[in-house]
Amino acid sequence: MSITPVPRIGVVVVAAGSGTRLAAGAPKAFVGIDGTSILHHALAGVFAAPPAQVVIVAPAGREGDALSEALATAGDRRDLVSVVVGGETRQASVAAGLDALWADVEIVLVHDAARALTPPEVFERVIGAIAAGAPGAIPVLPVIDTIKRVVADEIVAVVDRAELAAAQTPQGFRRDVLDEAYASARAEFTDDAALVAEAGHAVAAVPGHPLAFKITTAADLDRARHHLLAAPAPHGVAHLDNPHPIPRVGVGTDVHAFGGDGTLWLAGLEWPGEAPLSGHSDGDAVAHAIVDALLSAAGLGDIGTHFGTDHPEYAGAHADVFLSRTVALLGEAGWRVGNVSVQVQANRPRFSGRRAEAERALSAALGGAPVSVSATTTDGLGFTGRTEGVSVFAVALVVPA
Repeated sequence: MSITPVPRIGVVVVAAGSGTRLAAGAPKAFVGIDGTSILHHALAGVFAAPPAQVVIVAPAGREGDALSEALATAGDRRDLVSVVVGGETRQASVAAGLDALWADVEIVLVHDAARALTPPEVFERVIGAIAAGAPGAIPVLPVIDTIKRVVADEIVAVVDRAELAAAQTPQGFRRDVLDEAYASARAEFTDDAALVAEAGHAVAAVPGHPLAFKITTAADLDRARHHLLAAPAPHGVAHLDNPHPIPRVGVGTDVHAFGGDGTLWLAGLEWPGEAPLSGHSDGDAVAHAIVDALLSAAGLGDIGTHFGTDHPEYAGAHADVFLSRTVALLGEAGWRVGNVSVQVQANRPRFSGRRAEAERALSAALGGAPVSVSATTTDGLGFTGRTEGVSVFAVALVVPA
């Protein structure tokens, strides 16, 4: 009988969250993505990474479910798995997982189950940095959005995004460093790297991965489901069988009434002398219809999901912000824009003289994907015929990236 070697790596999988923001009726880790749970997919990535002791931190009463998910994905590493009950905070949950690690473990990775699609190579990069001598290491992605410092409802400064990065998991540390940091902690931190840095240790950065996004909201869950439907299974795990994704088409529409102050923005252009459209952002119904069409084609929800009034950072934003962010969302889900066709129904403004300019602006915002724009009136019928507002319809094609 073969005996599994005792690994010097331990992975604490934090799966004790309630999932309040996800609002799926169950603790987040046990919500289904396709035919299996978030935790199932997270553990598939863990077990595809270098061999390690795996401690799952589960909500009270769900220990058996967590163990079942582990046994279903562990293969010949079943004897490396254990489950403990989490605490009232993330920090308390991680501490419970650390207490369950074997004495032989020298490198500890802390991984959020909510980052369910994290590829194995991210684990390998973190482990490699610790093995090379770093006290701690975390995967990061560069921040691509323009960042503003806001006080109340006023922008007070621009933050240099070249100095910023988005932290992911797994976050890795030397065992002694992490144990010391937890023993001396006197406050709650949002992640383990902050706790270790507070204890005086340097933390290295390694490249993260777009698939290591955190499932927090319903939009994130839709994104994960779509990726699993459209792309080959990560980590070699079986899921909905679609190894050859095909192009997909989406339809979007938007309407805005004339009103408010300022200048009209439409199709990514400013129209001096024209009445503005009212809206949460700049009221650019053309850009908004394109966003809806692209998100629909990619199965990523709709514009309200990603840019609604609960996202104050998009108040007053113009087309380039909406469209470039949508391109990024598509890319993270494995898609790119094929082409977009837009029809504007309005008496004003007159598009004929600026159609080519609008197409160039919209195409540039979409990373060079071709955009065609047509315009028509409605012979005096409806709110557009009465010049009360603008109505836009868009059709978008997305193709595998």
